[in-house]
Amino acid sequence: MAMRLFVLYVVLEIAVIVALTATIGLGWTLLLLVAAFGAGLVLAGSQLRRQLRRLQSGLTAAAVPGAATDGLLVALGTVLVVIPGLASSVLGALLLVPPTRAVARPLVTALAARRMPLITVGAVGWGHPAKPRGDYIDGEVIDVVDTDPHAVERKPE
Repeated sequence: MAMRLFVLYVVLEIAVIVALTATIGLGWTLLLLVAAFGAGLVLAGSQLRRQLRRLQSGLTAAAVPGAATDGLLVALGTVLVVIPGLASSVLGALLLVPPTRAVARPLVTALAARRMPLITVGAVGWGHPAKPRGDYIDGEVIDVVDTDPHAVERKPE
């Protein structure tokens, strides 16, 4: 699955670069690539600072899900801006703009809710089959004495 996504990413970025070069020329395409990268980094830095201020100011219980989703979208947008390519930089910049994040938030929440049973089921045992634990003995510790392991005398065998 990851290999398919990577191949799709490479094909998409090459197609965008070739189409842009054929349309506006190589020099303007390179200038646009550098400008999109720089603008994305500036936008990412400002949005990261904004998110950190929002988290440090204190959140109510009702605002935590929105802040978590916004943080996830800002992180994803920052990664997309840093990845080389015009299409990923534009998509990352769109995720960094607050009105676009407001539109993307319900989509991300729905995708996470749809994947949640898979995540929780997959997390049990971290890929290892669950083993039966055997008998369970309910008990209570009455007295515990800590001893120095070096001070305990050992009997000769």
